Amino acid sequence: MLLLALGASAALAACDRGAAPGASSGSFNSIDLTGASYAQDLRLTDHNGQERSLADFRGKVVVVFFGFTQCPDVCPSAMAELAQAKQALGPDGERVQGLFVTVDPERDTPELLKAYMTNFDPSFLALRGTPEQTAAVAKDFKVYYKKVPGKSEGSYTMDHTAGIYVYDTSGRLRLYGRHNMGPQALAADLRQLLSA
Repeated sequence: MLLLALGASAALAACDRGAAPGASSGSFNSIDLTGASYAQDLRLTDHNGQERSLADFRGKVVVVFFGFTQCPDVCPSAMAELAQAKQALGPDGERVQGLFVTVDPERDTPELLKAYMTNFDPSFLALRGTPEQTAAVAKDFKVYYKKVPGKSEGSYTMDHTAGIYVYDTSGRLRLYGRHNMGPQALAADLRQLLSA
């Protein structure tokens, strides 16, 4: 089982219910993870077929969210919140890169992922791997996800961690954002990292 604690504040959620970890530290609205030794990189393929790593986005603040396209609530609200936060930054928003890592590569095809990202912000990228790659990245990020059988035969949903990981312009992990923290609070954190 991939359930690993994110300190004492893991944000686990099924897509139809939100969850929030403990209070943040320091001057950020998010939890300050500066100096953490995990979630240092990922290597997955984006929805355009290009292999990506965090180094591709140096010079930008990178926000990583794990989810899936058939998620009815948590995933779309998280991506919408990120899009609103980016927009609130005005021209500086161009220096924010949203990355959506699917925990459901079985159903989330590149075409579906591209359409999904376009709904929120055309600059956002969805990343996808094999089931084995997905499991390895989730383990490194201390992200929980699990397939949950649905009501009809063959159907399922995914339980998964609901927070975001935020990297500074040098590619260092800095923050863990709670689900539903609000676009203004997120924008304030992103602005601090952009101005550092």
